[in-house]
Amino acid sequence: MINNFLTNKKTAALVSIISNLSLIILKLVTGFLTGSVSIISEAIHSGSDLLASLIAFIAVNKADQPADNDHPFGHGKYEDVAGFIEGSLIILASLYIIYEVIKKLSAEVEPVTNSVAGITVMGISVVVNIAVSAYLFKVAQITDSIAIHSDAQHLRTDIFSSLTVFAGLIVIKFTGLHILDAIMATIVAMIIMNTGYKICKQTMNDILDGSLPQKDVELIDNIIKGHINHGISGIKDIKTRKSGKDKEIIIILLVDGNLTVSKAHTICDIIENEIEKELGNTKITIHIEPAKTTDNSCKMANI
Repeated sequence: MINNFLTNKKTAALVSIISNLSLIILKLVTGFLTGSVSIISEAIHSGSDLLASLIAFIAVNKADQPADNDHPFGHGKYEDVAGFIEGSLIILASLYIIYEVIKKLSAEVEPVTNSVAGITVMGISVVVNIAVSAYLFKVAQITDSIAIHSDAQHLRTDIFSSLTVFAGLIVIKFTGLHILDAIMATIVAMIIMNTGYKICKQTMNDILDGSLPQKDVELIDNIIKGHINHGISGIKDIKTRKSGKDKEIIIILLVDGNLTVSKAHTICDIIENEIEKELGNTKITIHIEPAKTTDNSCKMANI
């Protein structure tokens, strides 16, 4: 029961919210006390993570609602939309960090004070984000939640960016090269902008009903081919898409015209079970058509 609670999407989103809120407060206070734009940029990064966590929390609650009259195919797309918004927030946060860097470099470079405090806070941030992101990735894998996965991606970029700032502050402490603070903030911005772009690209593909990855389509094709000459004559079409955690698959099969409805239904059930076992979280619709040996449409799908 405890294990089910810990692997619940809502629990994971709540843990992310609490950790991000704590780190934001810690980084902001330390950033203003030390005058470090790189630490403040990390606070902004964590702020985008917090918004992402809140969006993920709302999305997984909505996505888990059953289908209704207004949404007969379910609410899975809420997770896809949430993932796109999260990616966009990351990109906006990176642009704001760059703005702050340019503003600081336009003026006289101010020294970073009390770098030890900054080093300590960034070290804490790295440890917390390693733990929380690993937990979120595990939950995302179990639940196949794009919203939780995007949230975990946010925190993983926070690890790399925090390590960058951590190393930069150590160098500043021993060399006195305070311009490195702005350079570290720029590197942070580039890292999180790249992550935001990747998340937006992935989620936009799902929102626009892009196909499942090629390896998944090939797996479906191979499973069906295993039943060729056992009632199945060929594959006319395979269409796939993803909605939240659900992989929606539509298959048109060419079958022996002499098959009974019962026998054809049994074969379809076997194929559906085999695909579900391999991919998980599938919604499969199979349409059968009688094969005609003289019909050019009776051929294997070119996957």
